[in-house]
Amino acid sequence: MAGLIAYGAYVPHHRLARADIAATLGTRAAKGTRSVAGYDEDTTSMAVEAARGALTADGLRPRVGQLFLATAAPAYLDKTNATAVHAALSLDEHVLAVDMAGSVRSGLGALVTAARSAVPTLAVLSDLRTGLPGGTDESAGGDGAAAFVFGGHRDGAPVIAELLAHDTVSDELLDRWRLPGAPASRVWEERFAEEIYVDLAGRALGAALDRAKLSADAVDHFAVAGLHARACAAVRRTAGVRPETVTGDLTGAIGNAGTAQPGLLLADVLDRARPGETIALVVLGDGAGVLLLRATDALPAHRAARPVAAQIATGGAPVPYATYLTWRGLLDREPPRRPDPEPP
Repeated sequence: MAGLIAYGAYVPHHRLARADIAATLGTRAAKGTRSVAGYDEDTTSMAVEAARGALTADGLRPRVGQLFLATAAPAYLDKTNATAVHAALSLDEHVLAVDMAGSVRSGLGALVTAARSAVPTLAVLSDLRTGLPGGTDESAGGDGAAAFVFGGHRDGAPVIAELLAHDTVSDELLDRWRLPGAPASRVWEERFAEEIYVDLAGRALGAALDRAKLSADAVDHFAVAGLHARACAAVRRTAGVRPETVTGDLTGAIGNAGTAQPGLLLADVLDRARPGETIALVVLGDGAGVLLLRATDALPAHRAARPVAAQIATGGAPVPYATYLTWRGLLDREPPRRPDPEPP
C-alpha cells in the first residue's frame, strides 16, 4: 500500500493584526491576524523547520530518495534552494533535490509528483506572502510551510494515510500574475474566474472520486485551498459533500499561505483525523487538483509532534505594523548605530 508516511508543519511565531494595518493607513479594519516570518526567516528556513518535523521517525531520513521544494517566493534565483534544505537535513548526497518554484500551483505539483514517485519522496511547500501596503494580499496573506513524505510499507515506516486517488486539470487563467521584479502580484476581478474554478474543481473531484469508487458523501474531511477566495468558498458550498465535513481554512488566524496553504490545511486535518476517515484536498490555481486520502490505524501513533492548531495557539503578540514593513523591505529605516546592550 502506497501513501503518506510522515508529515510536519511550521507556522512562524510572529503575527500581524489586521486592525493595526487599518489604523495606520486609514483603511477599513478587518478581523484577525496573519502569520509573519521573522526578519531572519525565508521560505528555505521555514521549509527546513517543516521538514524536520516530518522526519522525526527513526530510520526515515536515510530512506528519502527525492526532495522537492515548492514555493512562489524562492530565496534565490538561478541557485537551487532545495539543496540548502537537503544540507540542513543531512540527506544522502545521491538524493535528488530540486525546486518547483515561481507559482502557487507548484505546491500541488510537488504533492502529486511525490505521491506518484516510486521512491520515498519528501515534498516541502513553503511560502512568504507579501502585498503592497493596504492591499488585500498584505492583510489576507500569511507565511508558513508544510512537509510530506510519500512512500510505502517497504520503506520502513507505516503508511498513515493511504492514497486512494488523485486528479488534476489545467487551464490558462489570467486571474493572478506577477512580472519578474515586481514587488506584488496583480489580481483580476475575482468574479470573472469564480465559475471557471468551480467547474474545474468539480471535474477534478469527480474524476478522483470515480477512480476511488467513492461518492461525495463518503468524504469525512473536505479542505479547499487557493488564493481565489470567492472560488474556494463556492467550491465548499457546491461540491456535494456533507456540510459538516468542510474544514476551516485557518485564514482568520494565520492568513492564506499561498503555496503552503494546501499543506497546512492537510496537516491540520491529519492532526485530528480518525482511522478510516477519508480526506479530500482540493487545490485551486491555474486549474484544479484533488488528492483523496484515507487515514489508517497507524495515524494516531505517528502524528506530527507539533500540531498546526497548537502552533497557531502559541503565536506571539502582534508585531507593530512598522516592524512588519521593515522586515519586508517596504520601509527603509535607520539601522541601529550600536548593538543592543547585553541583558544584565
